Amino acid sequence: MADPRGFLKAGRQVADRRPVEERVHDWHEVYPGSAGRALLPIITTQAGRCMDCGIPFCHQGCPLGNIIPEWNDLVWRDDWEGAIERLHATNNFPEFTGRLCPAPCETACVLGINQDPVTIKNVEVAIADRAWESGYIRPQPPEWLSGRTVAVIGSGPAGLATAQQLTRAGHTVAVYERADRIGGLMRYGIPEFKMEKQYLDRRLDQMRREGTVFRAGVDVGVDLTGTELLERFDAVVLAVGATVARDLPVTGRELGGIHQAMDFLPQANRTALGEQVEGQVTAAGKNVVIIGGGDTGADCLGTSHRQGAASVTQLEILPQPGTDRPDGQPWPTYPMTYKVSSAHEEGGERVYSVSTQEFLGDADGNVRALRLVDMEMREGRFVEVEGSEREIPAELVLFAMGFTGPQQEGLVEQLGVELDARGNIVRDKAYASSVPGVFVAGDAGRGQSLIVWAIAEGRAAAAAVDSFLTGATTLPSPIAPTDRPLLV
Repeated sequence: MADPRGFLKAGRQVADRRPVEERVHDWHEVYPGSAGRALLPIITTQAGRCMDCGIPFCHQGCPLGNIIPEWNDLVWRDDWEGAIERLHATNNFPEFTGRLCPAPCETACVLGINQDPVTIKNVEVAIADRAWESGYIRPQPPEWLSGRTVAVIGSGPAGLATAQQLTRAGHTVAVYERADRIGGLMRYGIPEFKMEKQYLDRRLDQMRREGTVFRAGVDVGVDLTGTELLERFDAVVLAVGATVARDLPVTGRELGGIHQAMDFLPQANRTALGEQVEGQVTAAGKNVVIIGGGDTGADCLGTSHRQGAASVTQLEILPQPGTDRPDGQPWPTYPMTYKVSSAHEEGGERVYSVSTQEFLGDADGNVRALRLVDMEMREGRFVEVEGSEREIPAELVLFAMGFTGPQQEGLVEQLGVELDARGNIVRDKAYASSVPGVFVAGDAGRGQSLIVWAIAEGRAAAAAVDSFLTGATTLPSPIAPTDRPLLV
């Protein structure tokens, strides 16, 4: 193990973020320099807190099965090259997960039973950033080519993980993305202050050098039909995500100024990267209301601050969670507790146990306010609290209520793949859809989930495709589609 008494000698410590009054005026990451670099002065001590448990429940908490105690020990021993090799054994993109994952591994940490858990996510991103800066991460092209071709539809974390694994196995892989640049939601859905796109571009350059072919700006299902896809490729992997956003059909929904988060965030990301966006939806000078209390809502919150919103209010129908684990969510499950992201540190109001009754408009047909009502749980269902109706001003309303499944129009319909009752694409234990040669990875089959599940499914689907094409595989397959974590 690392330091045998590390967990007794040191408490949990994370890197300091840049001052709020500084960071809200730019789009750079909230950590000085980079997340990994900001952690270096404290990371050896924090890695030394790992107890190298006989049964490391952090493995169970991580869908990727990251061998966390081993790379903690290597960091403590100052073997950074060994640490990145161990980390890459289970995770293709630790610089992404180290920034974007909610770290279910930490809530499963054995030390977390009666102390603050090990800073696993922080150690992970420090390893990745140090490895890139030290030149430990290099292209790994295959030694030979199989002569088989694979199309991966979608360039989010599931699609990229699938593509990298299959390319390294010797197959010729083309990744199709309907947006003008590769990266999926990591490109235009994740704000710069959470992950600067230089880290994404750096990994994509490695993949190109390994042989993966990227085809951006191609809307498969329109520019290239499902039939043509099956004719051109030996296998197809659908990693199209769950992009159909949940709506709120209440009175006044048709008013101007009401948008889905994924209409708002991509435009903001483009302008942050220096692009021009005609008719951009912006929060500047407006009272902004965000409906939805999750990560996407927090992304809208931080973005609205940087655009100069007059006020920002985030609404959630559920009650405010407590700071301690609920009795029904014991260790090592992922608890629903009150969390403060970097965006929440920057301001805004969070309002819980409310529901929107109506959107109110002005004379020009734009939203001017929301009519809210308090909600409470009675006999297992939400009911309105009589007499609690009120209005709050809003010139911009953003829906961040999650996603219901993959887009069915176009490619999914053309391929004729079977869908389940929730609208997700059905797949078997080998990630195969109902159409021979067509496989499914990530949110398209699983439903909206975490980045670590997307990468894990991409790696597992790649192993299944490799076996389908060659009759056997040496690629690791961390999970089956039927696996369910200890977390929601």
